[in-house]
Amino acid sequence: MSEGDARQSCVRRCRRGGWPVYTLTPSGRPPRGNVVYAHGGGWVHEIAPQHWALCAAVAADTGAAVTVPIYPLVPFGTAGPVVRGFADLVLANRETYGNVCLAGDSAGGQIALSTALVLRDQSAVRLPGTVLIAPALDLSLTNPEIAVVQPRDPWLGVAGSRVFIEHWRGDLGIADPRVSPLAGDPRGLGPLTVFCGTDDILYPDTRLLVEAARGAGVAVDYHEGPGLPHVYPLTPTPEGRAARRVVLNSLRSALAG
Repeated sequence: MSEGDARQSCVRRCRRGGWPVYTLTPSGRPPRGNVVYAHGGGWVHEIAPQHWALCAAVAADTGAAVTVPIYPLVPFGTAGPVVRGFADLVLANRETYGNVCLAGDSAGGQIALSTALVLRDQSAVRLPGTVLIAPALDLSLTNPEIAVVQPRDPWLGVAGSRVFIEHWRGDLGIADPRVSPLAGDPRGLGPLTVFCGTDDILYPDTRLLVEAARGAGVAVDYHEGPGLPHVYPLTPTPEGRAARRVVLNSLRSALAG
C-alpha cells in the first residue's frame, strides 16, 4: 500500500483530560487493535505533516485505530502529567480495542517509553509492542559520546535541547524515568522496535538502551542508519521508506499476537 493510499482514513476528534485527541481508523472496516502515537518536536513543536502521514499509513496498513493525542507543550506541559495522561489513555483504549501498542519519535519516543515503564510499574501492563523512532532517552545529555556525534548532527544541538528539557521535566528530577526513560529498569517491558541514525546526538544513548534492554531479556529489533540523521524513518528518502515498512510490519505483528 502506498503512502498516498494510506491517507484514506476516517478521522474523529474528541477531548480527553483537556487534550484534543484524534483517532484515525481505516475506511470501510472495523479497527483491529490500537496504536497510541506520541509525536516529536522537542516538547515545544506541534505535530507535523510527516507524523500524520505515518499515522494514516499505520491505520490503513495494519487495520488498527491510531490514536494521536495533542498533548500540551512547554511551557504549559511537563513530563509527569503528560506521561500519566498517555498511560491513562492506553488503559482506556485497552478496554475499547483490546491490544494496544505505543509508538513515538524523538521527544515522543521519550514519552512512549516512559509511558511503557509507568504502565508496567503502576498497572502491571506489558504492551505487545512499542516502536521508538530516534527516542530521547537520557535528558541529562551527559553521555560523552554525544560530543563525538554532535559535529555530524545537522538538526539537534545539546545547548538548545537543554533549554526545552529544563521546562519539560517540571518538578521531576532529570533521572526520573518519566523524564529520562534510560534511567528505568527495562526488565518486564514488551518487545521494542528501535530506529536511530548514527548522525544523531541521540544515537549513543539509543545504543545504551538497546544493550540494557537486551541484557534484561527484552526483545529488541534495532535498526541503525549509518550516516543518517535524526528521525530518518520520517524522511522522504529510500531509507525512510524502508524504515516505515518495518514500522508497519512491526505493529501489524504485535497487534496480531
